[in-house]
Amino acid sequence: MRLFAAVLPPEDVVQELAAEVARLRRLPGADGMRWTERAGWHFTLAFYGEVDDELVPGLTARLGRAAARTDPFELALCGGGRFGHGRALWTGAEGDLRTMRLLAERAEAAARRAGVAMEEHRRYKAHLTVARSRDAVDVRPYVAALHAFHSRSWTVDELVLVRSNLPVSGTPGEQPRYEAVARRALGAAG
Repeated sequence: MRLFAAVLPPEDVVQELAAEVARLRRLPGADGMRWTERAGWHFTLAFYGEVDDELVPGLTARLGRAAARTDPFELALCGGGRFGHGRALWTGAEGDLRTMRLLAERAEAAARRAGVAMEEHRRYKAHLTVARSRDAVDVRPYVAALHAFHSRSWTVDELVLVRSNLPVSGTPGEQPRYEAVARRALGAAG
């Protein structure tokens, strides 16, 4: 299974972001971007890649312990940025980013302890990807438009193990499908 650990925004925050993305899609050149679908909007905490089925129960148990040791925290979507010279456009987060970073580190450590082969550690940067491009694109107008974006705050109270089903049809623009494999409450240790 192709898996990752994530924080999922609540539906009303997704609706706020959808309204903002609709505005971005009206900007010149927007048709040259591949816009991610609402179902794919999440904050990846740790990407695991292909995980052997026999490792999933251990990973899930360790993620449960990591979640239990992490208190719920406040988060909001805000602003935006880019990666890879305009190959990815994202909205960021504000709130208790220290706790979010801690949860990301714990999700990564849980995988290592469960026997999941992980790539080298990178410092966590909270971002939710809204568009991608195969080619370098000047996304500065999009980043500027996202500058004033700010969603309502919400309390993150769960860690979600998500399965990513990659497109297989070969249809241009087809997006991955995501399904929650496990949900673990934050702060359940006390």
